[in-house]
Amino acid sequence: MATGAGKTYTAVTECYRLLKHAGFTRVLFLVDRNNLADQTLAEFQNYRTPGDGRRFAELYNVDKLTSAGMLGSSSVVISTIQRVYKVLAGDTAPEGDDPGLDGYVPDAPVSVVYDVGMPPETFDLVIVDEAHRSIYGVWRGVLEYFDAHIVGLTATPGKQTCGFFRQNLVSEYTYPQSVADNVNVDFDLYRIKTQISSRGSKIDAGTVVPKVDRRTRVQRLETLDEDLEYTHKQLDRAVTATSQIRLVLETFRDKLFTEIFPGRHTVPKTLIFCEDDAHAEEVVTTVREVFGKGNDFAAKITYSARDPKGQLQAFRTSASLRIAVTVDMIATGTDVKPLECVFFMRDVRSGAYFEQMKGRGARTIAPADFQAVTPDATEKTRFVIVDAVGVTEHDFVDPPLNRDKGVSLKQLLDKAATLTLTEAETATFASRLAALELQLTPDERTELDAVAGGSVREIVRGLVDAVDPDTQARATADAADPEAAVQALLDTAVRPIAANPQLRQRILELRRTHDRIIDEVSVDVLEDAYGVVDTTRARSIVESWPAYLEENRDEITAIQLLAEARERRISFADIKELAERIQRPPRNWTIDLIWAAREAIEADLVRHSDRHTLTDLVSLIRYTIGQDNELVPYAEKIRERYAGWLRQQEQAGVTFTETERWWLDRMVEVIAASAGISPDDLDGAPFIERGGIDGAIRDLGPRTATLIDQLNTEPTA
Repeated sequence: MATGAGKTYTAVTECYRLLKHAGFTRVLFLVDRNNLADQTLAEFQNYRTPGDGRRFAELYNVDKLTSAGMLGSSSVVISTIQRVYKVLAGDTAPEGDDPGLDGYVPDAPVSVVYDVGMPPETFDLVIVDEAHRSIYGVWRGVLEYFDAHIVGLTATPGKQTCGFFRQNLVSEYTYPQSVADNVNVDFDLYRIKTQISSRGSKIDAGTVVPKVDRRTRVQRLETLDEDLEYTHKQLDRAVTATSQIRLVLETFRDKLFTEIFPGRHTVPKTLIFCEDDAHAEEVVTTVREVFGKGNDFAAKITYSARDPKGQLQAFRTSASLRIAVTVDMIATGTDVKPLECVFFMRDVRSGAYFEQMKGRGARTIAPADFQAVTPDATEKTRFVIVDAVGVTEHDFVDPPLNRDKGVSLKQLLDKAATLTLTEAETATFASRLAALELQLTPDERTELDAVAGGSVREIVRGLVDAVDPDTQARATADAADPEAAVQALLDTAVRPIAANPQLRQRILELRRTHDRIIDEVSVDVLEDAYGVVDTTRARSIVESWPAYLEENRDEITAIQLLAEARERRISFADIKELAERIQRPPRNWTIDLIWAAREAIEADLVRHSDRHTLTDLVSLIRYTIGQDNELVPYAEKIRERYAGWLRQQEQAGVTFTETERWWLDRMVEVIAASAGISPDDLDGAPFIERGGIDGAIRDLGPRTATLIDQLNTEPTA
């Protein structure tokens, strides 16, 4: 599964089902880093089980393997494979994290013998996290010691991984698919090139240079006996060029809010990958100097750093810690959801390792959680890979879905309508739609699906599948014209958009609703300030409003019901839909705006109100289509007609007690706010304090339903 797509969550779900339904009694969950053990433990503890919703750890004991050994009550045991081997060898595993033990990789494959404390039948299932890691080759003997099913989890299976599992790939979920499903976000690339990082440099003989002892980090000055010429590949391994580090970071700082994250002013959560610990130390020091910030702004998070776990947790949740500098500790598996910038100041030769590192930025995050740590952001729809060493120029690096930034969404929609999208444009189209879907409210998403006649997310998934190399390989396997076969694949994926002009228009409307440009450059000058009524604009709105109602009569339920089916009650949901529709570009109308325009042109027929509610749309429509002779706020009209209805009841000899009036008065208030009331509403506030619907029947008696019908009919007529 793609990095960030939820491998651990899926594995926890599998463990729950096997323990509950399949007779399994104990699971071993192997991780390859200490910090991942804590993260996995938290995943198990926070998992809400199906059914009664209790946490996993309330039903089954989940423990890490420590010096106490394996507890007999443990249903899930979390450990590194090195600790398991130590126990099998008859030794005691240390209580806390031990990088020397948990990071140890033997020179030759290990072998194990029978251990009475942990016999082969101890576990029913062994889950191997990050199963692409080559260390599992030398530790194979530990895995095969147990008489258990073995499941491997990885985003980047290599040949060795597939070989160990006998090519048994039971499930595959790619990164583009995860972007289409809004499980992950897409990425952009930003390249920073310097002369030294591209070609290296030369230091002349006789130059006095600082030299740093790798072990003690003690610095001394020495004079070079001969010329030192180094290549870019030796950079930050044999040679550290302080000018290159500073120039790269200064460029990043200067371009951050203009080109990388335009319009923002808070440094996004950034993870910088360095060559080794000494390089990381140099980088984090320079970061603080370049940004003019202290230790709480940037931190080195490596195994040798002070309190790396605490620093990592702070990086996840703290609003002040913006930049983390690491080597390998956060390279795989570690979850930092608010991360928006993955910064490479080291080269990577392994495609699998690059994908793991890239995946640190892919996680989605709820807008509220995101804004808690990055206050000037709205929602996370992408992350950026900043490449200062050329790592993204390797052949193993796949491009982002958003491949063509020069084409607008409208241009993509227009080309989709004519089925002329290229493969790159189809991928870009999928990325733009996936990013837009992340910005939509639940109501907007439901509305868009309704216009599409199905799931828009499924349409995006179809676009992604059409540009997938495996899908294309299957389509062209027996094709006489491979190019035509690929184009047919693309056209089929685009057709649901091409055949639905209403959907294309709605996508553009929603995009404009959520897009907002911030001008921080232009300086405004006050020319004058006075009160005035723009009658020209008001008249334009007054004339456009009836035309809009007529044009959309067949499409918008609220207009349809008020204009034609007068005997039917309009629902609050229909009113809300209409209010949202008129607020979108190009009209950008609000109830206040239309009401004020009517008041400016027809003051003698419009009753002024300082505060409008959604139900005032009903009054606007009724007045516009000629059902009402005066434009009166909906709530005022309901209360006036209710008072008249009470007088009619009194004249007919019907009187209401104080208790009955309590129910009737509050029902009318609900009608004024929601354009109607149903029996189900009586089980909500404020009625619930007097027993809800049962209380209404108790106090109003058998005429409860009749009274509700009368209140829905008489005051709203």
